[in-house]
Amino acid sequence: MSYESEMLKKYNMPTKQDVKKALLNILFKYNGVIKEFSADESVVAELADFFSLNTDQKNVVLERNYYKGNRIVKSPLWHRLLYRAADDLAKEKLVTRPSITYLLNNKKEWMLTEAGYDSALDLLNISASQKELRPIKSYEVEKIMKEIKEQEKPSEYSPFETDRKKSVISKEIKLRNRSFRQAVIEVYDCQCSVCGLKLPTPNNLYWEVEAAHIVPHTLNGKDDIWNGIALCRLHHWAFDCGWFGIDDNFTIIGSSKIQTLPDSFGKIEHYEFIRQLNNNKLSLNLPSNSKNYPDISAIKWHRENIFFK
Repeated sequence: MSYESEMLKKYNMPTKQDVKKALLNILFKYNGVIKEFSADESVVAELADFFSLNTDQKNVVLERNYYKGNRIVKSPLWHRLLYRAADDLAKEKLVTRPSITYLLNNKKEWMLTEAGYDSALDLLNISASQKELRPIKSYEVEKIMKEIKEQEKPSEYSPFETDRKKSVISKEIKLRNRSFRQAVIEVYDCQCSVCGLKLPTPNNLYWEVEAAHIVPHTLNGKDDIWNGIALCRLHHWAFDCGWFGIDDNFTIIGSSKIQTLPDSFGKIEHYEFIRQLNNNKLSLNLPSNSKNYPDISAIKWHRENIFFK
């Protein structure tokens, strides 16, 4: 038995298998990513609390002779166990190592892969049907997000996807859908482009804002930045059913149907939710980089096909 194994047994540390399950659990909790352990003691402490580790278990160190310089290197046993478990998950292709994630997003993080996401859902007894609804980042989704945000807009852009097969929803299309949602929300700084609402959940894991297709996905609208805008849930609904459109200068146009509504309709207490869309001075809150603005042909199509003039 190795020195490290003896120490694990002596201090009655959790098994590596149990730590692997706990890591998948906490990665799921934090939307698919956690910082490397040396950079985030809060996650290390949270996992220690999960296993109800005592003070000795948290603080005991391994001492190893480092022959270069003839010195002794000390490392916490609990940190070592976490790293061993995470490294096993990486070998099983359930997570990516911080060194790999860094090459993608310049952040040293452990990140779930799609296989790891599936394993976490299974571990937590969550239906696979929930996978598309959650804002979990996986390495594959992050990779597509980067491509979406960095791609150059064609000189002759069309918001319609001509190659999509309606009969089969492939794994690649599902990944693209999730990547589209997360990319649009990020370029709009997680806020509604109409009202400016920017609101996370109390645990800071989810944003209220949603990514809306301008040309609907059901009508073969593309999953890219130029066919998307970030909208809160109420304005997303209002946009999709035609209560407002957007002109070529990104000014919001309210439907003439608004004037026909009874006075008691379209209000939130004293706030005129629907009628404020007729404010001619109301413009979209656009991304900081103009290359991510909505495409004019897409918003024109929405005005002509969805918007109730």
